[in-house]
Amino acid sequence: MRNPAITVVTSTRAEFGLLRPVVAKLCQNGPAPALVATGAHLCARLGGTVAEIEADPVAAPCLAARLPIFSEEDPGEPVARTIARTVGVFDAYFAAHRPDALVLLGDRFETFAVAVAAAARHVPIAHISGGDVTLGAADEYYRHCITHMAALHFPSCADSAARLVRMGQAPDTVFCVGGLGDENIRTLPKMSRAELCTSTGFDLMQPFALVTFHPETAPGAPDAAAQVAALCTAMAAVPGVFWLITGSNADAGGAVCTAAMQAFAAAHPQRAGFVQSLGLRRYLSAMQYAALVAGNSSSGVVETPTFGVPAVNIGSRQAGRILCQNVLSCPGDAAAIEAALRTALTPEFAAKAKGAQSPYNGGDTSGKIAEILRAYDFSKPKTFYDAP
Repeated sequence: MRNPAITVVTSTRAEFGLLRPVVAKLCQNGPAPALVATGAHLCARLGGTVAEIEADPVAAPCLAARLPIFSEEDPGEPVARTIARTVGVFDAYFAAHRPDALVLLGDRFETFAVAVAAAARHVPIAHISGGDVTLGAADEYYRHCITHMAALHFPSCADSAARLVRMGQAPDTVFCVGGLGDENIRTLPKMSRAELCTSTGFDLMQPFALVTFHPETAPGAPDAAAQVAALCTAMAAVPGVFWLITGSNADAGGAVCTAAMQAFAAAHPQRAGFVQSLGLRRYLSAMQYAALVAGNSSSGVVETPTFGVPAVNIGSRQAGRILCQNVLSCPGDAAAIEAALRTALTPEFAAKAKGAQSPYNGGDTSGKIAEILRAYDFSKPKTFYDAP
């Protein structure tokens, strides 16, 4: 059987960081995949992070297309309108460049839209990180929708793998390979602390916290402006730490969160610094040296256990995920956030965090994914599994 022609789609900085080792292993084991950049990668107001792909010696030669889907002029564009545009853009792409299989990661609305376009063209989908739970985000149902369209599944932990089977995915299509974030932490060379200071332009030899905050998007979610204001109030009240803040994502309310964080950093130049996107190597290097990771990004609960770094998980965006002993969850009001930040910065909690055991360590996760992708028969029809 010939090697399948594989297309990999990436829409965000975080997603590319996770997919990069898969692209690298596919290049080693056979024909290079076609990498398609879309979403935030091509949006200037969200950092234009396609530049990171173009500068990457592994990914750049694989970059086959740049497909814009976001409006630069209207950051508040309704999600449904962006989804509709994305389906149209990718339908045209798949009509002209039909792969044997499409690799998608995660649960974002633009990823869901790409999956819809692929399913409508009968392009088999291999889905990474299905079966997770995040009750505080619309990602919850986008993720499960992608699962039901996908032919092949690469969950990151045993709980997620079991959930996929309970959802009707045939057991012989579910491969529990571990987490790509965990693999990156274990294998990617990190910057020295001095290099990180030079690269960001901030004094990170002092104790610092890595902060990323996204809006909650589940029905009835709290107002993003109120939540990010509460976080800023709490940060201002906690002394002795520098706040290294990264930009929010493209969800509804993300621009509001980013603007508030930029304003906080500008108002506290000695205590805070803002970077729209740190990129994979800088982000993991910052996480390694941080006294604390705070916010509500999935990396705060999924990747921090590997480092054993204290993490404060704010609000409900990540509700339902496995939480290790290094993660302290709190409501999204200023008093609760401040109390959690203060606790997480204590020597006692730092010692507790060091003992965290990640459930996402699958060893050579990207190698396993690449090997299975190369060997899998994507001509087989998808069938749903009626569990006993």
